[in-house]
Amino acid sequence: MTQQNDSTHEQDTTLTNRQGHPVTNNQNLRTVSNRGPATLENYDFIEKISHFDRERVPERVVHARGAGAHGYFETYGVVGDEPISKYTRAKVFQDKGKKTPVFVRFSTVIHGGHSPETLRDPRGFAVKFYTEDGNWDLVGNNLKIFFIRDAMKFPDMIHAFKPDPITNIQNVERFFDFCASSPESFHMVTFVYSPWGIPANYRMMQGSGVNTYKWVNQEGKGVLVKYHWEPLQGIKNLTQKEAEEIQQKNFNHATQDLYDAIEREEFPEWELHVQIMEDGPHPELDFDPLDDTKLWPNDQFPWYPVGKMVLNKNPEDYFAEVEQATFGTGVLVDGLDFSDDKMLQGRTFSYSDTQRHRVGANYLQLPINAPKKRVATNQSGGQMMYKRDLAPGQNPHINYEPSMLNGLKEATQDGKEYTPYVEGNLVRESIDRQSNTKQAGETYRNFEQWERDELLANLIRDLAVCHVDIQNAMIALASEADEEYGRLLKEGLHRARKESSPSKPLGNIGGDHAPQDAIDKGHNAEPY
Repeated sequence: MTQQNDSTHEQDTTLTNRQGHPVTNNQNLRTVSNRGPATLENYDFIEKISHFDRERVPERVVHARGAGAHGYFETYGVVGDEPISKYTRAKVFQDKGKKTPVFVRFSTVIHGGHSPETLRDPRGFAVKFYTEDGNWDLVGNNLKIFFIRDAMKFPDMIHAFKPDPITNIQNVERFFDFCASSPESFHMVTFVYSPWGIPANYRMMQGSGVNTYKWVNQEGKGVLVKYHWEPLQGIKNLTQKEAEEIQQKNFNHATQDLYDAIEREEFPEWELHVQIMEDGPHPELDFDPLDDTKLWPNDQFPWYPVGKMVLNKNPEDYFAEVEQATFGTGVLVDGLDFSDDKMLQGRTFSYSDTQRHRVGANYLQLPINAPKKRVATNQSGGQMMYKRDLAPGQNPHINYEPSMLNGLKEATQDGKEYTPYVEGNLVRESIDRQSNTKQAGETYRNFEQWERDELLANLIRDLAVCHVDIQNAMIALASEADEEYGRLLKEGLHRARKESSPSKPLGNIGGDHAPQDAIDKGHNAEPY
């Protein structure tokens, strides 16, 4: 029970420090006379300033800029005309109409926490489902494919896309050097340099799990599955010129759009669709179904709507909820499983590992990350632990298992275990069916004419400042994808002049002239 205080001394709105001590002077240090110097025993000041110095946890290496919201997921309970239990026993999908609380974090990928939301970049789309069986994290992007198919290459890819380690400025030549040297990236480059590389906002963009997962039913049978979020608000993308015009006015526009829409009670909604494929290598396809640089053709693998997500509540505190929210591809519940997708398997270690580094060993005790169900573990200790995960009646002296002294017990398996057969030599090899450019050509041909024009203009502007070997490699990939694509890129680069520096954001129009513009347009002033 909260102790009542003398109203003349402390009220409900009285400022205190973290020890609960009322703060009687929050304007002045304790000093020797009113001019100083300050004394060392300024406890309230030292507590205040030392916490201020630590107000930021280490920034995410990727996906640093983010916005988030709370809501719920409502399951349809079916896949097409069939009960969803035919494919998965995951409780979150059973019983039509059942609602599961969710928290969603949208983000940009490459740049820092306060970078413009208009930059050409993939967007993160991470959903935390607080299910009755514990948390499920579906961690993906707005685009449905990725640059690489093997997690070994991920640190190199991010290094190439991040700002130059010497100038601290993103450099398009570094970006294309990596991509031209990694042919599997060409499909993703085609998307990123088109208007799809700059979504108009977070509400009007698609989401995707990107990687291939598995569903498992009660009998222990597994199928491959892909997840797709479709915005019921419609999809809108921006040209480079439009994005730069918006950035001049507001570089937080997507965060503001999401927040304002929810405050207006215009709650954004997405429908969750899945594609399902029998588990196996599928030699009849010209690509490997585990290759995350590929789309599954929807004429062969139809999209089935399985539920709807509604975001209806803004965070009460950005740092506590959006910044400290943590996600991991390994966070699955019973009925959901991993595939052998090499990127997925690498991400599954990386995500949880980075949360322990960034937020701390006990990041799952924070309210935004904790499951909304009972938790009982034998884990304890670590930075910022504030409770033990004890079960009611558990012997607190027993923090191990097995035990005969009233410790925790293993759960009973619900449903038959999924046990896929695995055979082969341990090797370090790429997958066999790479088909690096075919789908890029299909995507190019499926674009509307204005999208193709924008794609080529953006590519030509940035590739024009790159080394000729990089240009030739990208022309070769484009030509392999589609004759017109390669021809127009080659002709455009032949006409383009190297008028600018490669040190600029992807697709930027004339931004490298900004330093001189600032000098030319600056107004002289006298010192004061």
